[in-house]
Amino acid sequence: MLSRVLSGAVRGIDGYLVDVETDLSAGLPSFATVGLPFGAVKEGRERVSAALQNAGFVFPLARVTVNLAPADQRKEGSAFDLPIALGILAASEQASIAERLAGIVVVGELGLDGAVRPVRGVLPIAMAAAVARCRAIVVPLANVPEAAVVDSLDVFGAATLGAVVEHLSGRSPLTAASPETAGGLAHDGPADVDLAEVRGQEHARRALEIAAAGAHNLIMVGPPGAGKTMLARRLPGILPPLSLAEALETTRIHSVAGTLRPGQSLMQQRPFRAPHHTVSDAGLIGGGGGPRPGEASLAHNGVLFLDELPEFRANVLEALRQPLEDGTVQLARAAATLSFPARCMLAAAMNPCPCGYLGDAGRRCTCRESAVGQYLAKVSGPLLDRIDIHLEVPAVKAHELADHRYGEPSAAVRLRVLSARRIQQERFAKRRGVFANAHMGPRDLRSCCRLTDAADALLRTAIARLRLSARGYHRTLKIARTIADLAGAAAIAPEHVSEAVQYRVLDRLGRIQY
Repeated sequence: MLSRVLSGAVRGIDGYLVDVETDLSAGLPSFATVGLPFGAVKEGRERVSAALQNAGFVFPLARVTVNLAPADQRKEGSAFDLPIALGILAASEQASIAERLAGIVVVGELGLDGAVRPVRGVLPIAMAAAVARCRAIVVPLANVPEAAVVDSLDVFGAATLGAVVEHLSGRSPLTAASPETAGGLAHDGPADVDLAEVRGQEHARRALEIAAAGAHNLIMVGPPGAGKTMLARRLPGILPPLSLAEALETTRIHSVAGTLRPGQSLMQQRPFRAPHHTVSDAGLIGGGGGPRPGEASLAHNGVLFLDELPEFRANVLEALRQPLEDGTVQLARAAATLSFPARCMLAAAMNPCPCGYLGDAGRRCTCRESAVGQYLAKVSGPLLDRIDIHLEVPAVKAHELADHRYGEPSAAVRLRVLSARRIQQERFAKRRGVFANAHMGPRDLRSCCRLTDAADALLRTAIARLRLSARGYHRTLKIARTIADLAGAAAIAPEHVSEAVQYRVLDRLGRIQY
């Protein structure tokens, strides 16, 4: 007997449907899985066998062959356990479910007792099922909220193999989940962090506002305890709320990576990722045996914070060049080339020297001049060119720390950021892939960054004195455009250029001054 069950798998962050074909034939009892199964898929035969028997069914004493089509695509993960078990039951005629399996996608891992356990990548598989016009999907109970985001599918959550069989046989139907909508999105930043808690650092607060308004990358240089990490963690709180499209794309990445909380449907807030400096290049940009998203992709539509930037390995930092420039990670492998979205804001922090106190009025630097040069040289010029805002963060003065008055809250700053972002949305409404000033290309710079004569003369002088690269010039122009947007100005004026130039003084890292 032959049976067919629809299931799904993930390639990169995109889901695709898989035909699970099960054939029972005469011969010595055996269980073979074909169709490029790897790892957990191969081990699934033991889980399926035990789950069937412990759920009250009989594992057939026959030659069992399971084919996962398309057979030329590598299959990984444990999501095929449930469809394989159903295929065996249908082929052995232990349950009358073959007819009702048509048009239904099934995914789920099986425990030895027949329990259905959650799996990764349910959202992209559900989206692929909707594109293929399937009528329903059966998933583990814990994965129901993310699958229910796709409102064109009936989503059924199952706790056990027996419950799925009862549903498909019509004896005890499962209840379809209600669809999730954008109503679950949060329109405020994280409740536990607020810019109002930052003492002093008015210049840094202003730079954060500009970075958020234009989606600019940012690097902060200052001594330990100056508040660099504190500032970075408050950056997501002044960013605009996620749109439904952004939330779907971000959730899809985290679904594949398995970082969604149990029962979570959509990502409600912009992600904030802060990997340790010992992270590998595969951990940062993605990769591995079965390529998965790295930290840069997990921070998509959010903030990637790299603390102690020079402590990261050189090959890891240089791997960030393409994601920062293009907003995507291209992983080329012998079998396939995968693309992961990685349009994130980079917020980096570093000390001015190995001991951290170069230029600090309160502490004496103990580093040799050569050691300072070697430390600063760990951040390459090409990488620095891809960071829009270079910000010096000096130590907070004692009287500022003792001031118990709260500063301007994140909510007030976010309103100005939203106003500037709306201007940019109107400006780039007809430009595909451009959502903020930081994403502008050379053509956009010519058409959108109109300078007054005085501003143009000032910018030319700054280019000559700071010896900016072509990319550094473009970055300065983008920052000036954002400052003008915050001011509600149509043209870029000298004061906008003057402030923008202040955020490029670290193009030559050896010139750190306080």
